Amino acid sequence: MSRRVALIGSPLRRRHSAVMHNAAFHHFGIDARYELLELAADAVAAFVERAREPGWLGFQVTAPYKRRVSELVDAVEPEAERIGAVNTVERRADGSLVGFNTDAPGWALSVETDLGRTLSGARVAVAGAGGAARAVVMASLGGGAERVTVAARRPQAAAELAEAAGDDRVQPVALGNDFDAVLRETDLAVNATTVGMVDPGVPFDPAHLPAPAAVFDLVYVPAETELLARARGLGLAAVNGMGMLVAQADLAFTRWTGRSGAAGVMRTALEEVAT
Repeated sequence: MSRRVALIGSPLRRRHSAVMHNAAFHHFGIDARYELLELAADAVAAFVERAREPGWLGFQVTAPYKRRVSELVDAVEPEAERIGAVNTVERRADGSLVGFNTDAPGWALSVETDLGRTLSGARVAVAGAGGAARAVVMASLGGGAERVTVAARRPQAAAELAEAAGDDRVQPVALGNDFDAVLRETDLAVNATTVGMVDPGVPFDPAHLPAPAAVFDLVYVPAETELLARARGLGLAAVNGMGMLVAQADLAFTRWTGRSGAAGVMRTALEEVAT
C-alpha cells in the first residue's frame, strides 16, 4: 500500500519540501508520496483525523497552523512544547499522532555543519520574535549558548519570547541602537524575520559585528539576501536557511521511515529547484 505524507498550511508558496521528500522516498525505494495541501482553517481538524488512517506516515505543518495542530494530536514532545509549536507529526502503528518540532534541531545541525560553529558558550543575537525565532532561541539554550539576545519590531514581542524561554540567559532589546550595541559583542547573528524574503532590506547591519562573527539568515528564497551579501562583503561567514531546511527534513524523514542519511539526496534534489 502506498503511504502518504503532506505539508499543510495556508498559503503554500513553495514545493521544496515535496521535492526533498519525494526524492528520498525514491532513493530508498519506499512506496510513499509527499503532497502539498493548502487548507482553510476550518478544515484542519478534519485533516488531522484523516491522518490517523493506516495510509499515512505523518505530516508536516507550516504557518498558520503549528499551534492549532498541537492541540489536535494525542501527544506533543517536550521540545515542541517549549517552543510552543508543532511542525511535524508522526503517525504511530496504533493510529495515535505525536507532534514534535524539527526546526530547532535542524537549525542547530546547520550551524554545526554549514557554519562549522558550536553553540556552546556562544553569544547569539536573534532578530525576530515569531515561531522561527523561538526555535532558534530554544536551540541556542539547549546547545549551551552563553547569551541569547532577542530583538523585534515590537519590543513587547521580544519581551514575551524572553519570558516564555524562562531562562535568564535570554534578554530582549529593541531593534535599532540597542541591538546594534549587542551585535558588537556577538558570535552568531540570526535573521529570523521575513526581511529579505517578503520585505526588502536588512533586519540589522552586519557591519556592527566583530570579524570572527557569523551570520545565519533563515531565509532561503532568494538564496542570497542583501544581508548575506553585505556580511560576505565584510568577510564574515554567512549561510542561508537551506541547510536548516534540509536538516529538519532529514530528521522528519527518519522518524517516518526509520531510514537515516537522506540529507545528501535531499540537497541534490533541491539544487534542481528554481528559486
